[in-house]
Amino acid sequence: MSTISVREFSYNPSAVFARVEKGEAVQVTRHGNVIAILLPGSGPMARYSDLVAQGKIRLKAATTSDLDRLPQYDIPADAPDPVELLLAEREDEHR
Repeated sequence: MSTISVREFSYNPSAVFARVEKGEAVQVTRHGNVIAILLPGSGPMARYSDLVAQGKIRLKAATTSDLDRLPQYDIPADAPDPVELLLAEREDEHR
């Protein structure tokens, strides 16, 4: 979940709402205190909306930098089934 200040939000609310529409959860703060949490109304994050609103759970911050930690795989163009290649590699790692 990313965090922005009320001032940042007021400069361009449409951009913030566009981020939320894409699935990002955004906390809005005033003087360091969270005053609002913007959550997607649909998609995979929607099922957590009520729990976050009630304060029962907190979502982990996710940014594009998280993508850098994902493994990269080179899959040959002529591979019959890329999923089978990944599963075979996974089995090799567990041995």
